[in-house]
Amino acid sequence: MTDFDKYARSYEAIHAENVAGSGESPSYFAAYKQRILERMLGRGFERPVLDFGCGIGALTELLSRSFREVDGYDSSAESLQVARTRAPGARFFERVEAIPTAHYGAVVLANVLHHVPPADRPGLLRTVGATVAPGGRLIVFEHNRLNPITRRVVSACPFDDGASLLHPWEVRRLLRGAGLRAVALDFIVFFPRVLRAARPLEPFLAWLPLGAQVCAWGTRQ
Repeated sequence: MTDFDKYARSYEAIHAENVAGSGESPSYFAAYKQRILERMLGRGFERPVLDFGCGIGALTELLSRSFREVDGYDSSAESLQVARTRAPGARFFERVEAIPTAHYGAVVLANVLHHVPPADRPGLLRTVGATVAPGGRLIVFEHNRLNPITRRVVSACPFDDGASLLHPWEVRRLLRGAGLRAVALDFIVFFPRVLRAARPLEPFLAWLPLGAQVCAWGTRQ
């Protein structure tokens, strides 16, 4: 993960070039996740939120506008320097061991797991799951391996070199293995900008495994 140090200053430009075929900028995809989290948690959500694997803080910045208390963690020190300027009201951790346990009402992993070797994913989910307070949610956004366009875009992205995309059922299995209950999964991000008039239909297509990404979640009991 520390390989992201070398991309911290160029990450956004590379990402923009990589997703240009969608007709959208990286900010669209961050705001998309923000809206999902607002609907899921409620905009007045008062419990602390953790953006685990926050990178340069694109989503952290938006979450700080939506929720009262937002923290971030990333293993890339260079990325955290950028994140701190984007979300000055957030608290950031450089070490997993420093993150409080059983503390957060919601923990978000946004497109993190495909950078983690498959053998290490169960242990990471258990570690992250331990930071969720009773009644809190662990929410995972990931690229959808079943979508051929997603696979092509990821394969062409320099900072996704060596990434291993997850099948949707693996995301569910990881959440259950971390001790979460009421695990559910939606498919998200269906239409490029040229078809944006159809985007209001996306919530009704959550069952269709053709979305570019998935959103899965579970609750800590």
